[in-house]
Amino acid sequence: MKICFFGYGKTTRAIAERFGGGFDFFDDRCTQAWEDESGNRIFPTSDFDPDAYGLEILTPSIRPDSPLLEQARHPVSEYDLFLAPERIVGLEATPLREILELPRPRSVWVSGTNGKTTTTQMIAHLLEDRGALSGGNIGTPLAELDPRAPLWILETSSYTLHHTRFAAPDLYLLLPVTPDHIDWHGGAQAYTSDKLSPLARMREGELALIPAGMKRPESAAWVVEYPDDTFLEEFFDLDASRLRYRAAFLQDALLALAVERTLFDRADYDRLNAFTLDRHRQEEITDALGRLWVNDSKATNLDAALQALEAYREHKIHLIAGGDDKGVDMEPLIRRLKTLDVELYTIGSNSERLEELARKHGVVVHAFTTLREAQEALSRRLRRGEVALLSPAAASLDQFRSYAQRGEEFIEFVESLRDF
Repeated sequence: MKICFFGYGKTTRAIAERFGGGFDFFDDRCTQAWEDESGNRIFPTSDFDPDAYGLEILTPSIRPDSPLLEQARHPVSEYDLFLAPERIVGLEATPLREILELPRPRSVWVSGTNGKTTTTQMIAHLLEDRGALSGGNIGTPLAELDPRAPLWILETSSYTLHHTRFAAPDLYLLLPVTPDHIDWHGGAQAYTSDKLSPLARMREGELALIPAGMKRPESAAWVVEYPDDTFLEEFFDLDASRLRYRAAFLQDALLALAVERTLFDRADYDRLNAFTLDRHRQEEITDALGRLWVNDSKATNLDAALQALEAYREHKIHLIAGGDDKGVDMEPLIRRLKTLDVELYTIGSNSERLEELARKHGVVVHAFTTLREAQEALSRRLRRGEVALLSPAAASLDQFRSYAQRGEEFIEFVESLRDF
C-alpha cells in the first residue's frame, strides 16, 4: 500500500527521513513538481489522486477545510502514527510498518492557549533524571524522539489535537484556554472542543488536569479541575513561596510540579528554580538610565498579553501592542487597560482599530506604524520605576518574519540607548 504526505513541513519531512525517504508529498506552496536530496517527490496539491494512496500522513497545520484533506480517505496524524499505530488499518503493508514494533513510551501531553512551551520545558527539566524527552510542537517531531525513552513530554497544539483520532496521553495537562486560531478552527467553540478532545479517548487510571468550569466530554480518566494556584498548592501538596516565578510563570511552575508529584511523588523546587526561561517571554532588560524594558514578543494573543499586564500591575505600564490579531476581539484587552495605570502605544496592521477602541474607553493611546517609532516615543516618556512592556497580543507576520525577530528589534533599540 502506498502512502503519501500532506504538507512539506518539519513534521512530515522528519517522518520521511526516519524511514529512508523516497515518498510523495503534496504541498500547496508547490507549483511545479521537484525532488529533494532524500529522493522525496514534492507535487502541487492539484496532482493528488486519492485512488493512488492507502494512507495520507498530515502536517499538523493543514487546515480542516483544505480541499486536499477533503479528498483524503485515510488521513493520519503524527500522534496517531507513533502513539496508536495498531489502530491504523493497513499500516503493516506500508514502508512504515516498523512503527508497529517500536516501544511505546508513556506520554504527557501539554496543551492550552499560552505557556505550553514553558510548562513542557519545565516538566522535561524536572524529569530529566527519569529519562524524559520533550518534543511535539516544542520543535522536535515525534519521529526524532527515541522510542526507547520511558517518557515523552509533548507540547501539543490545537492543530495536532484536531487531526488526532486514536492516540491519548497517559497524563493530559491543559493550561487555561482563551480564544485563539479562530480563523483556522472556524470558531471559539471548535477550538475549545479540540483542546478537550483527548479526554474522550483516555482510560481509567489516567489523569487529566484541566481548568475548572469547562464544558468537557465524558471521560474514563480521573479528571481534576483546577480553579487557581491555591487549589494546585493544596491538592498536590505544593508551596508556591518556594518558587522564584510570578504571575503566569508561577502557575506554569506549579503545574509542572503537579505532574512531577503525580508521576513520581516528589516536588524538586531547587531544580525547577534553576530552570532558564526562553527568550521573548517577559524578558527583562534595564537600559543605561536604569529603566525597565520587558520583551514579551512571544505574547501573540490576547490572553498572553493579559498575563503580562498582571505581572506588572503594581507599576505604571507603557504597553506596546498590535500586529496581526487574526480577527480576535481586542476589546477585553482595552477594558483591562482601563483598570490599570497604562499608556498604550499601538503598532502593526491593527493599530487603527486598537487606537479607536482605546479612545472609546478613555485609555491614553499613542498610535504608530512601526515598533521603532513606538519605542522612540515611549523612551521620551519612560521614567524609572515604570515599565516599558512589549506584549503585542497579536502575531508578528504583518511586519516581521517571526515574534523572535520582533523581540530582537525591541532589544536592539533598548541596547542602543546605552550609546546616549
